[in-house]
Amino acid sequence: MKKVSFAAFGGPDVLRLIAAEEPHAGPGRIRVRVRAAGVNPVDWRIREGQVLGAHPVELPSGVGLDAAGVVDEVGEGVEGVAIGDHVFGEGSDTYAEFAVLSAWARMPQGLTFEEAAGYPSVVETALRVIREVGVRPGETLLVNGASGGVGSAVLQIARDRGVTVIGTAGAANLEYLRGLGALATTYGEGWVERVRQLGRVDAALDLAGSGVLGELVELTGDPRKVVTIADLGAPEFGVRFSGVAGSVPDALAEAVALISRGRLHIPVEKSYPLAEAAAAHIDSRAGHTRGRRVLIV
Repeated sequence: MKKVSFAAFGGPDVLRLIAAEEPHAGPGRIRVRVRAAGVNPVDWRIREGQVLGAHPVELPSGVGLDAAGVVDEVGEGVEGVAIGDHVFGEGSDTYAEFAVLSAWARMPQGLTFEEAAGYPSVVETALRVIREVGVRPGETLLVNGASGGVGSAVLQIARDRGVTVIGTAGAANLEYLRGLGALATTYGEGWVERVRQLGRVDAALDLAGSGVLGELVELTGDPRKVVTIADLGAPEFGVRFSGVAGSVPDALAEAVALISRGRLHIPVEKSYPLAEAAAAHIDSRAGHTRGRRVLIV
């Protein structure tokens, strides 16, 4: 089978499309013929060797956590899923023609493989950081870097829970954020005052890692009310860095429920063929994404 792999940590040029042995579903796992794989910032952070504490890597290594596809092997002890089912979920080395998943759910009706591949890690992360930041119905949540996949999910989930959301993004994405029910303003010079003009901030999430933790603490008045998934300097500000996943099966179940109720939709900004994984990483690292990037297999 074809698979994206890297033999040394480094830039996107270390990625190679190679011929590899097919993986097989062990106990408690399923294998899918991958139709699409989600591209997440953690993928290029792993490739660069940034997050070895949370994601140990043995080189050479495959790439990718999220996938949508067709079940073609069911491991021992697995119930409720059959060969031929269309599923999306999390596993390992998903930038490949076949991948083993450790958590999955049936794809909601009407969702394409391309769309479904963009949800698993994004929704788990969004649910986790909303929980960790402790924002409650009736309060206001500020989201720095709100237009990407996690931000898109946070805005919609928080709004569904009765939370007012203020999102920051580039000027080109402000109408997109407003379409998701958020109050929106641009980042850059003067952004703190622009946020204050939109309302009180009870809690804040940093999804962009753009060096604004000090300002987020200032806006909330409490470092315990700020969570980041992108700024490794969090301890310096007394801010929580969220990097350990919660229950992926629970997150997938909630994603299915939200999608089925029409309360969650994350658009695919761009799709790439498997051979262009390096280009997908370059674009992901550059930011300014509206929704998700995925690889088509």
